[in-house]
Amino acid sequence: MSFLLDCPCCGTREVSDFAFGGELTARPSASASAREVNAALYMRRNVAGVQREWWYHRSGCHAWFLADRDTRTNTVLRTGLPGEIDA
Repeated sequence: MSFLLDCPCCGTREVSDFAFGGELTARPSASASAREVNAALYMRRNVAGVQREWWYHRSGCHAWFLADRDTRTNTVLRTGLPGEIDA
């Protein structure tokens, strides 16, 4: 799998410069049960389509950022730092 990803700080780079951090999920509350914490950590939607994901620029600026990526084609629709992309 090879595609280009736009780092909000450094610009366009090969995806091998980055580490995939998983899909964006809601954090469990402080009073969550063990079952709820387990579901938050391990249960993923894994959609066939556009999903919001965490990426880490390991070979560059070391920033964590979000990307909207179509999982069927690896087309990256947009990227941004947390707070820059609306929920």
